[in-house]
Amino acid sequence: MKFFYILDGKEIKKWLLIISIAFVTASIFYIQQLASEFVFSTDPGPKAIYKVENKNNELALTFDISWGETNAIPVLNVLKKHGVKATFFLSASWAERHPRIVKKIVDDGHEIGSMGYEYKNYTELERGKIIRDLAQAKKVFDTLGIKHTPFLRVPTGNFNKNVLKVVHSFGHTVVHWSVDSKDWLNPGVNVIVENVTKNAKGGDIVLLHASDSAKQTAHALEQIIVWMKKEGYKSVTISDLVNNAHIKSKEIK
Repeated sequence: MKFFYILDGKEIKKWLLIISIAFVTASIFYIQQLASEFVFSTDPGPKAIYKVENKNNELALTFDISWGETNAIPVLNVLKKHGVKATFFLSASWAERHPRIVKKIVDDGHEIGSMGYEYKNYTELERGKIIRDLAQAKKVFDTLGIKHTPFLRVPTGNFNKNVLKVVHSFGHTVVHWSVDSKDWLNPGVNVIVENVTKNAKGGDIVLLHASDSAKQTAHALEQIIVWMKKEGYKSVTISDLVNNAHIKSKEIK
């Protein structure tokens, strides 16, 4: 027995059109994914900056401080020695216990960002608790004379769409990082230097620490700055890095 298949020309054209549209849509989505490599966002909502497209060979050295008073001063001394400006993200509970160090950071011309009050994972907190933490941090910074902290690094570095929205509603922009020195692991000065120098490019935000857990940072920082100058990189604050930079977005879940 023979079977005959009758093909409808209109039906074929319809399915070819559907396949073509699907292919074009997928291609556009893929291209957008490749292009959006610098900023996390809840597009068109709040953003979390972790890198910018920068043609000026600028890097942003950033330092997190949440506890201790031993390592901050040596880090500040290295920065001052080389005339380098950076951004310090401070846990407000630490800042209120160490106002003299905070004053030195400000007097040396560095930028201060917030890390909230308590060093807690915001993704594990309810909205109300995050707001209270941010409000308590603002109160501390206001008392210390720091009236404007536009940038915030979420404690532990963990965030999601809900955290971004809450932080944004409080007037902060979340700043993540694109280069992790892993200095808090104390892997050795040379390893810290390599973690930064082998990965950093213009527009990157470098994560470093000035808490007492990072015992090797000041020594590594000396070599990192020497490398930066040799390679023609300039260290700037987050504000300076973001100004006039081309920022792209990447949606997060």
